[in-house]
Amino acid sequence: MGIHFPVNLRVGPLAIPAHFVFESLAYAIGFRIYLYLRSRHGDTVDSEARLLVIAGAAVGAALGSKILNWFADPIQTLHNWHNVFYLMQGKTIIGGLIGGLLAVEAVKRAKGITRRTGDLFAIPLAAGIAIGRIGCFLAGLEDGTYGTQTALPWGVDFGDGVRRHPTQIYEIVALALLVLVLAGLSKQVRREGDIFKAFMVGYFSLRILVDYLKPGVFC
Repeated sequence: MGIHFPVNLRVGPLAIPAHFVFESLAYAIGFRIYLYLRSRHGDTVDSEARLLVIAGAAVGAALGSKILNWFADPIQTLHNWHNVFYLMQGKTIIGGLIGGLLAVEAVKRAKGITRRTGDLFAIPLAAGIAIGRIGCFLAGLEDGTYGTQTALPWGVDFGDGVRRHPTQIYEIVALALLVLVLAGLSKQVRREGDIFKAFMVGYFSLRILVDYLKPGVFC
């Protein structure tokens, strides 16, 4: 029996979109991983500074993910500029990462924080994105993260009769490997910030490769 996209999870009479479930799990599990790593390895800054950094990252990521999504199709954005519902739809991981990074650097500069603060975020981000991509896969065509048509045996029909690259699965597998690499790096002697830099380089490189197999970009 094949999967019928989009997938909904039944809870009694309710049909909850799998995308929402896995996106929520991504945030929850990612945060738990962060707490575990902080308790085990300590932190480069005190609790007050860390809270400021987290707040800045959250706000920057929220804004960045929306703004880059608007620029993905600027003509449609301008056409629907007064449609709040349209503007609130969709977000991009790439935009979220860039927005979060810029916001954190602004907070650190404003508060005089000079230590590197990103290493604790690297593994939680990689794991969280991987979990969220499960929801993207189960959302099918609605999510817009599917790949182009392929004749490869693992191509997936998301409901329109076309077998496509399951780019979400490619990303999940690559992110799982990236988590292992980051975990190994965390056990070595290194400079502050190296783990986060490795995450950003790894993920952006992955996206360059995967996005070539998508009909759209920035998802």
